[in-house]
Amino acid sequence: MSNHDPEIVKDDATPEAPALDWHDGDMPYSTEFGDHFYCRTDGRLECGHVFLAGNGLPERWNDMSPTEDTFRIGELGFGTGLNACETWRQWALFRKPGTRLHFTSFELYPMQRDEIGRALARWPEIDPQRQALTQAWPDEPSGRITIDLDDQTTLTVVCDAALDGVTAAEANFDAWFLDGFAPSRNPDMWSPELMQALFKKTRTGGTFGTYAAAGFVRRNLAAAGFTVERQPGFAGKREMLSGRRD
Repeated sequence: MSNHDPEIVKDDATPEAPALDWHDGDMPYSTEFGDHFYCRTDGRLECGHVFLAGNGLPERWNDMSPTEDTFRIGELGFGTGLNACETWRQWALFRKPGTRLHFTSFELYPMQRDEIGRALARWPEIDPQRQALTQAWPDEPSGRITIDLDDQTTLTVVCDAALDGVTAAEANFDAWFLDGFAPSRNPDMWSPELMQALFKKTRTGGTFGTYAAAGFVRRNLAAAGFTVERQPGFAGKREMLSGRRD
């Protein structure tokens, strides 16, 4: 498979995505969950604060040893692909020769190519990543989509319910981006069962970061086995959560 040619494992059970509304021209809003797909202040900067820094990245990439040649990130909620594109951009700046990034995202309602392109066009910083992603994105996204973004970066999007997808995934994730819609609007993405599945798939020393700070989210993560810490949130939000599997 050449770079940017997607490998697609079909799954006819992928449900039809709900209709989107668009706010401020290019900001998608889910009518299903009544929530925006990213922070209205600046979703790209939020990614850097919550998901990258929340997982100790990119510093951990500099510490990769020759025996740890692949860094595995899992994400709940692919959405517009913003986190994947910003992570790929940062990875390209800080990765070591011979190392690989495998970014796996679990998304029940994958967007169409034009929707992804429209949503990400507001950030010129990730325009090369946006163009590469949309060019490789399948016409009818479903099942399991795998794209070699470059010779050191692979993206996999599992179009399925998060609990089913995570349960079936291979273990030993190094970091998690927990980016479902707000817990009050999409509680299934923050359930005890899903947090327990995440913990089982996380390697010792693996971490997570999330913008969410709701009490039940914190309790579910701790009950699953993670050490959970409160951190300052992004753009005036009082708190976010990060943690690790010790």
